[in-house]
Amino acid sequence: MKYKKIGDILILNDDSDNLEELAEKHNVKTIMKIDHIQGTKREPVYKILFGSETETINKENKCLFKLDLSKVMWSKGNVNERLRIAKLVRDNETVLDMFAGIGYFSIPIGVHSNARKVISIEINPNSYYYLCENVKLNKCDNITPVLGDCLVETPKYNADRILMGYVKTTHHYLKVAVNSLNKGGIIHYHETVPEKLLETRPISRIKQAAGDRDVELLKINKIKKYAPGVEHVVIDALID
Repeated sequence: MKYKKIGDILILNDDSDNLEELAEKHNVKTIMKIDHIQGTKREPVYKILFGSETETINKENKCLFKLDLSKVMWSKGNVNERLRIAKLVRDNETVLDMFAGIGYFSIPIGVHSNARKVISIEINPNSYYYLCENVKLNKCDNITPVLGDCLVETPKYNADRILMGYVKTTHHYLKVAVNSLNKGGIIHYHETVPEKLLETRPISRIKQAAGDRDVELLKINKIKKYAPGVEHVVIDALID
């Protein structure tokens, strides 16, 4: 039986018997099954199997994440990537976190780096609420949460580093991201890509969005298998 524990809530891949026994074994208050995540607001389609409370606090990399698993998503597969990005942020950088969610990347940056400012844009009001809660919970005074569409809000800012921690339609947002990136800045672009196109498609999309600006590929970082023959990757690119 596959499962993941988020705070004091257990997420199962399949239905199971002996739920009370399972809850006691893993010391959780609720057991849920999340069928899938839907839409640009990344909202879960779920079923409660045991218990009733869906709000919890998850601890990860010395960060606290308060969330309601009936309203917002959580990806355990990105745990190493969240810390990797936080450690790349240089002192006094301005960071723009597009698709910020509850602060998956913003909070580790606020906790583990000396960024001057982190602008965190999120379109889902529920995720935005928990983003604000997590800023307070982790005492990250340098994070500014922004409620709105990245296409509309991103052009209002300029940043030294831009995070694009979303997949499926992320390439539609590349142009506004590149236009807001300072000269010599770094973009971290997430994409789900067939393995045979891994070395070509993501970077070509960044170059197309960059136009006349020079693009240097720094790293292709594999996060996890998204589907058979398809990888979730992050492209680190420097743009002059």
